[in-house]
Amino acid sequence: QVQLAESGGGLVQTGGSLKLSCTASGPGVRDYALAWFRQSPGKEREFLASINWTGRNSYYSDSIKGRFSISRDNAKNTAYLQMDGLKSEDTAVYYCAAPPARGLVPANFVKEYHYWGQGTQVTVSS
Repeated sequence: QVQLAESGGGLVQTGGSLKLSCTASGPGVRDYALAWFRQSPGKEREFLASINWTGRNSYYSDSIKGRFSISRDNAKNTAYLQMDGLKSEDTAVYYCAAPPARGLVPANFVKEYHYWGQGTQVTVSS
């Protein structure tokens, strides 16, 4: 059983930066791909970025490419989402997710992920 816990959200002004963390626990967590999603009120959960278990390969949604960066530190069982140039439309609850098994290639779809954190709120004010 993999457990995920996000942290690092908060209130930031337009153009500012935040770095989210996702700490994973459970057997073999270092072998799982990890991904970040977000959801704002009235909208579907949106894929943002994913990273494979080695950290060598990462994938991004076009909507945030060039502004957000995903990374991981397997020694700390933690993945990160560095967010720069924040805009008001980035306001949402941000979730960390892991697929149902180790070693899978990261996917872009909500249905491909089995484990989810509770989410952390990011609010961007103008």
